[in-house]
Amino acid sequence: MGSIASEERTVTGWAARDADGHLSPYTYTLRKTGPEDVLVKVLYCGICHTDIHQAKNHLGASKYPMVPGHEVVGEVVEVGGEVSKYSAGDVVGVGVIVGCCRECRPCKASVEQYCNKRIWSYNDVYTDGRPTQGGFSSAMVVDQKFVVRIPAGLAPEQAAPLLCAGVTVYSPLKHFGLMSPGLRGGILGLGGVGHMGVKVAKSMGHHVTVISSSGKKRAEAMDDLGADAYLVSSDADQMAAAADSLDYVIDTVPVKHPLEPYLSLLKMDGKLVLMGVIGEPLSFVSPMVMLGRKSITGSFIGSMEETEEVLKFCVEKGLTSQIEVVKMDYLNEALERLERNDVRYRFVVDVAGSKIEDAA
Repeated sequence: MGSIASEERTVTGWAARDADGHLSPYTYTLRKTGPEDVLVKVLYCGICHTDIHQAKNHLGASKYPMVPGHEVVGEVVEVGGEVSKYSAGDVVGVGVIVGCCRECRPCKASVEQYCNKRIWSYNDVYTDGRPTQGGFSSAMVVDQKFVVRIPAGLAPEQAAPLLCAGVTVYSPLKHFGLMSPGLRGGILGLGGVGHMGVKVAKSMGHHVTVISSSGKKRAEAMDDLGADAYLVSSDADQMAAAADSLDYVIDTVPVKHPLEPYLSLLKMDGKLVLMGVIGEPLSFVSPMVMLGRKSITGSFIGSMEETEEVLKFCVEKGLTSQIEVVKMDYLNEALERLERNDVRYRFVVDVAGSKIEDAA
């Protein structure tokens, strides 16, 4: 089990073949386990909105066939000769990136997610010239630098969304000094990232307002997730009453939307943190920012260090993600439901428990 493979392994994943985004079984080979590589048998993989963007070529750079999936939890099957941190049997996680240059300023500052030569866990080309393929598959080979240990006390299926959605909200709160108790935060959009935003911010002792376009999610925001307030962005009176009241707004909306209504909610020096992947320009008038010394900024997932931190944080605080576990043969339906925003709040695919070769 712990020895080095002399042969490349054939694995099955579910791949999109073209921009219609439909996934079906696809067989391909993994690279041999190199000296610093870990071979991971995939147990679970979360479904992120980015998987839809990539499978359907919304961002214009998709290459096919493509096996999506970047919230991967698995079991180490074997390790390379220079791997010291992991051994066979360990439960580990793999997130959005699987490579970086290790030489640039972000890499040397241990924020490798901002490396311009980062390698995505799928829809990219690895250092050996092969396409990278993601976690909707039976196994992956990953450089040990981009693997994290799943701590005891965290169920593997629960850990999957933390590898993207969880660290995506934790990272900016940490970086921008927004971890102090008593801060007032807004979470715009209540999807996979938004629901983790509510939970993480509440665990830091923040007063949390969920902002949504309608009142439909009020009960789940307040009762299920424990938000302190709920604001309907289309209600001008409610928005006016909440003006100038928030230290930050985490904007998770992955489609084009106006920024001005949310900038008006920020106090002086407040921050609007963009997290939705949107391929169109967003707009605002400059006085909305100038007259309160406000910031519009962005944040992208988190570092490997922050990923380990958020996993520990969730164990310490007793935090779990709210998930719906599905089998592989439900994958296309799950993606369609996610596109309709019909999930509370993250799908996680039980990869190991599925007959992965069965056609859809």
